[in-house]
Amino acid sequence: MAGLSSRSYNRNILPCVPYPSATERGLNKKYAFAVFTGIVEETGRIVRIEPLGAGRRLTIRANFADALRPDQSVAVNGVCLTVVEATASTFTVEVVAETLRKTTLGYLAEGMPVNLERALPATGRLDGHFVQGHVDTTGEVIAVTKETTDRLYRIRFPRAFRPYLIPTGSIAIDGISLTVARLEEETLTVAIIPHTFRKTNVPTWKPGTPVNLEFDMIGKYVVNWLMHGRDPKAAGLRSSSPLENI
Repeated sequence: MAGLSSRSYNRNILPCVPYPSATERGLNKKYAFAVFTGIVEETGRIVRIEPLGAGRRLTIRANFADALRPDQSVAVNGVCLTVVEATASTFTVEVVAETLRKTTLGYLAEGMPVNLERALPATGRLDGHFVQGHVDTTGEVIAVTKETTDRLYRIRFPRAFRPYLIPTGSIAIDGISLTVARLEEETLTVAIIPHTFRKTNVPTWKPGTPVNLEFDMIGKYVVNWLMHGRDPKAAGLRSSSPLENI
C-alpha cells in the first residue's frame, strides 16, 4: 500500500457507504462498503470540533489530506467516516449522534492525535486483517506494563463480546490491527512494539483511557451462524439446504 501513488490510490478507493456522488450516480455504477487493514497510515491532529445537531463536525490535519476528495472514506481511531470537505492540509468529517454513543469519538478534543487509515484500494495489499471501521463496543485500558522491548496493554471489554475473541486472534483497537496475546473472561492483553508505539496514538493510552474495539469480522459471522444459522427456517433457507444435515 505504501508503494502506491496518491493518484492510483484515490482512483481505486472504496466509498465508506454505498452512496455515490452525484456524478457517479449518473453512471449507474455499483458500490461496495469500504474495508481497512488496521495498518495506521499516520496520526493526524484534531484542529477543530464544531457542533452538528446532536453530532459533531471534525476537522483533522493530515499529510494525505490533499489526496482526498468528498465521499471517500477514512478510518479515524477505527471508525469509518466519510470525507465531506478536503483542503491541502485538512479534511472534515461529520459524526452523527449514534456514532458518538457507540464509540470514543465523543471524547476527542482539539489538539488530540488520532489514528488515520484510508480505505484499502482494490489493488492494495492486506497487511493487517479485514477491518470494517464498524466499532462493536468500547473498552478501557486498565494496566500498562513496560517490558524490555515492548509494552503490554491490558484492556477490559464487555463480557458479552467474549465469544468473538480467541488467543492469538486479531482485534482492531482504535483502528490498529493487533494480536490478542492474553485472554480472560473480561480482559485482553496486547503487546505493542516500538514501531507501533511511535506511529500511532498508543502513547496516549493510560489506565482509564477508553478505546474503540472492533472484533474480527470472520469470527463474528461464524458465531452468528452457530447461534442462528443452523436453523434453516430461521436463516431463510430452503428446506433442501445442505445445512439441514449439519
